[in-house]
Amino acid sequence: MTPLEFAFLVLAGIGAGLTGSIAGLASLISYPALLATGLPPVTANVTNTVSLVLNSVGSVSASRPELRGQGRRLLRLSAGAVLGGAAGAALLLLTPSEAFERIVPWLIAGASLALLLQRPPGQLAAEGAREHPAHRDPWWLPVGTFTVAVYGGYFGAAAGVMMLAMYLLTTGEGLPRGNALKNVVLGIANAVAAVGFVVLAPVAWSAALPLALGLLVGGRLGPSVVRRAPQTALRRVIAIAGLGLAVHLAVQAYT
Repeated sequence: MTPLEFAFLVLAGIGAGLTGSIAGLASLISYPALLATGLPPVTANVTNTVSLVLNSVGSVSASRPELRGQGRRLLRLSAGAVLGGAAGAALLLLTPSEAFERIVPWLIAGASLALLLQRPPGQLAAEGAREHPAHRDPWWLPVGTFTVAVYGGYFGAAAGVMMLAMYLLTTGEGLPRGNALKNVVLGIANAVAAVGFVVLAPVAWSAALPLALGLLVGGRLGPSVVRRAPQTALRRVIAIAGLGLAVHLAVQAYT
């Protein structure tokens, strides 16, 4: 790892942390940044998941006001996050490297389309508040959390998008509280997957360290950006960039 690559990954981590807070697509920046340093696809994904743990630490540390009063809900949803993160990590370890390289462009394209077509989070939050004014969670919410966490443990691009939309529509909470809840639950799923990868998979620690430092900073700044940024415009830019990245990776994988 050269000093230039170290600085590049720190900056990529900051950008990924901010992107994750705005759109739930941190991997859109962090994963290709790791590929750019020469890591093979599976190793890059494993390293990315390990690094993303610090993004969650930064996001959660900046979201304590929004998490107040959500302790019981977090306990219920954490079990689904733990089981889902473990299942997703196991699925990745069982996927051949060549197959994973061909799957990734489709995952990124699907994630970008989901972000592009999804209604604005503020609109989802308003709808959820109308439908669930008592803030009572549906019984199946831990199961839904498990399902998204499986995908998060496997690759993760747009896992935040799906989880945030689910929480906004079902809990009746506003965007800041729903986003904080998503950060904690998805962070737990990532942490569980990361532990499995540290034990069972090749982690490129020389790349993970600078990326994690950047993700910590970006995640720490992210919640304040969410409160002030023009969400719709930024999400569209991120989604279009994701589609471009998917095409680029597809060309590399299939030619």
